[in-house]
Amino acid sequence: MSDYQFEEEDFQQTKVTRGTLGRILAQVKPYKWWVIGFLICVGGVSSLDSLFTYLTKQIIDVGIVPGNREALNQYIVIFAVLYVMIATLVFGFIYLTGVLGERVRYDMRKRLFNHLQALSFDYFDRTPVGWIMSRVTSDTERIADLVTWGMLDVTWAIMNILTATVFMLAINWQLAVIVFLMIPVLIVIASWFQKRIIVEFREVRKTNSKITGAYNENIQGVRVSKALGREAKNLSEFSVLTDTMYRRSFRAAWLSALFLPVVQIVSSFALGAIVWYGGLQVEIGGMTIGGIQAFVGYVTFMLWPIQDLARVYASMQQSVASAERVFSLVDAKPTIVDRPGAFDPGTIRGDIVFDNVDFSYDDEKPVIQNMNLTIKAGETIALVGPTGAGKSTLVNLVCRFYEPTGGRILINGNDYMDLSLNAIQSRIGMVLQTPHLFSGTIRENIRYGRLDATDTEIEDAARLAGAHDFIATLEKGYEEQVGEGGVLLSVGQKQLISLARAVLSQPELFIMDEATSSVDTLTEALIQRGMEQLMEGRTSFVIAHRLSTIRRADRILVIDGGRITEQGTHAELLRQRGHYYRLYTQQFRSERELELEQEMEQPMAEEAV
Repeated sequence: MSDYQFEEEDFQQTKVTRGTLGRILAQVKPYKWWVIGFLICVGGVSSLDSLFTYLTKQIIDVGIVPGNREALNQYIVIFAVLYVMIATLVFGFIYLTGVLGERVRYDMRKRLFNHLQALSFDYFDRTPVGWIMSRVTSDTERIADLVTWGMLDVTWAIMNILTATVFMLAINWQLAVIVFLMIPVLIVIASWFQKRIIVEFREVRKTNSKITGAYNENIQGVRVSKALGREAKNLSEFSVLTDTMYRRSFRAAWLSALFLPVVQIVSSFALGAIVWYGGLQVEIGGMTIGGIQAFVGYVTFMLWPIQDLARVYASMQQSVASAERVFSLVDAKPTIVDRPGAFDPGTIRGDIVFDNVDFSYDDEKPVIQNMNLTIKAGETIALVGPTGAGKSTLVNLVCRFYEPTGGRILINGNDYMDLSLNAIQSRIGMVLQTPHLFSGTIRENIRYGRLDATDTEIEDAARLAGAHDFIATLEKGYEEQVGEGGVLLSVGQKQLISLARAVLSQPELFIMDEATSSVDTLTEALIQRGMEQLMEGRTSFVIAHRLSTIRRADRILVIDGGRITEQGTHAELLRQRGHYYRLYTQQFRSERELELEQEMEQPMAEEAV
């Protein structure tokens, strides 16, 4: 289990920037008519609520105090009509808000998913999966809530404050001034709390990313953890993260909880002053009983929205902290992109030339140094060498998953950076040491190599790859579910399906990266036969530790320290008695000793039976 230390963007400002808030609000721009309809509904409800309070004043002053029953009956009818109108408008804004929220979530997650597919490999090399998952799930959820239900609360509050202000000024402007005097105090309080709450929420989101990463890493590595008895240690390390999350969340929640009571205390002082002054006005005849009752209603009608704004303002800090991290993902730029004027030559068959190629993942540690190499069209190249020598990096450069930091790579005479990425990568077939299968059926996973393939073509590809026989033994055959990542199949079965997928795609360039290192000898033989069929007439790169699998390669390159130290056929390299010769004889001796041990154990097992 790692320490989950990930250097991400550090957002230190203590206020909501206009740019961030503008980008948050831009999420609803495509749905402006929905927003307009929503605003009309909210404004209508707020206006009718204010009118209700004024009608209450009239009922007291015109109906109850003078005992006018006819006036009371009229107001009851008006109340009934207004309630029907309010119910209709409430349904409208709740419906519009709910649908708008779902559309914003859909748009953001779709945009992030497409953006992630466009990013280059180096982004995923340095960014934990948990960090990305947290951005795509919980952070987008918070943004959607802010621009829908948060916007609803803010709009409702503003409309209530405006309508209450109009009616209060109409009833008694002196009392209205007392209410207005408390607003600057509330603004100062809100500003003080905001600066502190947003800092805490940013730390909460940052720690949450690490916790998500910890979950992801431990779930994926559960077998290793159990095999090594690491559960207690993992729990101890995870507890440090959860303790940090608890402390940050507790402080953020404490500040948010304190914010609203402070606002209520200030509001209560203002309300007390209004009741006292209004009572004096009634005594001297400046106001009616219904007027003072309506004014107190309007004060409450306005104070609650102010408190609601305070609550939304506090929760908005958490949404802004989430938005900053979502937008940092959106703003990440792929480092491998098409040049202006990039073209598709229609094929990548032809010679591949490394011309003084250098490459490093960072500036301090070169991986490939001054490499010059020519691969003829249709040639099978085997790459051997110690771990970290640069074998996989060389293949990744050919596939243009990374680009040279020096020199250039030519494909059929063209600098491959002048070709479009799709022109290269759509014509490559790969079978990796750890094949990845997607949730679904075996048929769906093979078809992933060419989406328009027929069922007959899929089964033909499986036969060619040596996968058909084991698929036929399964209960549902090609419709068998493979599970997440292919967990329901063995490593060898996943390799065979991965090979069938590559066969189906009919690639012009074929890559085998340690594809037989984790399988038994019988499965290895099946894979070897499928490889030979697929590599025939195609330029191919094979990375292998089992040297017995590459003896038929047209050329074997020994890579060490990012350089080609030896090259030739299997026989030529053995005659040179260099690094390859020592590696091969040592491996051959180990394999022979293992075979002898197995031969000796078999008679003993039969005798025991």
